Amino acid sequence: MTYSVVFSPKAQLDLRRLYDYIAERDGHDRALGYITRIEAACRKLDTLPMRGTSHDEIRPGLRLVGFERRVSIAFEVEPKTVTILRVLYGGRDLGKAFRRQ
Repeated sequence: MTYSVVFSPKAQLDLRRLYDYIAERDGHDRALGYITRIEAACRKLDTLPMRGTSHDEIRPGLRLVGFERRVSIAFEVEPKTVTILRVLYGGRDLGKAFRRQ
């Protein structure tokens, strides 16, 4: 089975902010390349999406996978859809990121 992968508004905002941060420090080409790789990793969750680590203690159904040792991709799996909830950079606090959701 192949799932649809969608990005929540918060995940989209996370990616925009990360792009801006990298672009300011290292240039637009590097930022675009990094964001493109993150998005590709997210889209690969369309098959076998139950990978990663479950974090039901923070939010029921929450799963987390790492990307290139600096990014955590937080997502949930529904019957036909994988929703990317957040894209957290540089060791951001997972509990704090989901406290208001």
